Amino acid sequence: MSLLRSWIESANAPEGDFPLNNLPYGVFDDGRGARCGVAIGDLVLDLGAMEAMSMLPAAGFQGSALNAFMEAGPGVWFRVRNTLTGLLSEGAGAQDQMRDPLYRRDAVAMRLPFRVTEYTDFYAGRHHATNVGTMFRGADKALPENWLSLPIGYNGRASSVVVSGTPVTRPWGQVKGEGFDLPVFQPSHRFDFELELGAVVGRPSSGMISVADADEMIFGYVLLNDWSARDIQAWEYQPLGPFQSKAAATTISPWIVTRSALEPFRAKTPTRDRPLLPYLRETKPGLYDIDLEVKLATQDGAERTVTRTNYREMYYSAAQQLAHHASSGCPMRVGDLLGSGTISGADSDSRGSMLELSWGGKEPLDFDGQARTFLEDGDTVTFNGHTKGRGHRVGFGDCTGTVRPAVPLPDWAKEETT
Repeated sequence: MSLLRSWIESANAPEGDFPLNNLPYGVFDDGRGARCGVAIGDLVLDLGAMEAMSMLPAAGFQGSALNAFMEAGPGVWFRVRNTLTGLLSEGAGAQDQMRDPLYRRDAVAMRLPFRVTEYTDFYAGRHHATNVGTMFRGADKALPENWLSLPIGYNGRASSVVVSGTPVTRPWGQVKGEGFDLPVFQPSHRFDFELELGAVVGRPSSGMISVADADEMIFGYVLLNDWSARDIQAWEYQPLGPFQSKAAATTISPWIVTRSALEPFRAKTPTRDRPLLPYLRETKPGLYDIDLEVKLATQDGAERTVTRTNYREMYYSAAQQLAHHASSGCPMRVGDLLGSGTISGADSDSRGSMLELSWGGKEPLDFDGQARTFLEDGDTVTFNGHTKGRGHRVGFGDCTGTVRPAVPLPDWAKEETT
């Protein structure tokens, strides 16, 4: 698809994330309260104001979250997108009326774009699963027996999902060191990021759904950092999987890039080693050709890109994950968030976590002479992702978080000494 030109000149920049082809939704605050908006170039359009002026269909934009808009359904999503495209296109006649509801993006604060109903994280990247399994179980037993048959997942914490820019505090937890008989309670020393894409559910379900139906339920996608305390995870994960090691925070990008904007960039899932059961089979390509990168900046100013990969590396699509989630009869709700699982490529510089990049701490990364295996206090991790069209790209903006030191331990939680 070629660039759709807008009368907002910044939207026509070939390297910008937010051309007219994109129109991602978010929630912004200019100091007068949180409001629903759409990004266009270097500006934000106030959708609540547009709705009040009767320049948009009634769509639920008067609140401080996008849930009401998502609940309105695909018909309303389509009409709003078409109306916005017409109003913002080059040569449109509504420019004077639209200047007041437009704000500079760099002059507003971004808020969590929707109320997260539930959060589920998956383990659906084959390269990541193979790398982690090889480190802990050996190459012959890298993938669990069920991995090629179903998208493995666990229920996470919706309460700790935060928007990009929110600092993340290093968590405390039980850690059992090698050679020790008992665990100790301490701040995580192996704190990590995980590069993921999050699918935002925009339609509810109340029973089994096909992969095709699941795809239609997805409103859009965000970048997602599933912060992970590897040392806490190593002690707690058997037999039920991650718990406190993943509960401290999950960071998402502030703009939801819609499925409609990503439609021209679909990519096929890989050839299967074994056939999937019928309920997981796709009728069309389920992934997207989204280039992803991770930058790590240290407190003293050293910065480098540590990962470049692509979402098409995943083994299971978000629609397959959603269909599997609902297959037991589990109701899915508007505002559910599904993490893709860590997106790693085949090459060493395309791995989506520090655990993989440093190979469990055995192969430190170099930062201007500093050896780095996991995240240190003051480190800032920034994800970015975009697709590429003809003369434009469709991007997500940044997903960023800075690691803060662990909070002091209360006296009542300290061990008694004699």
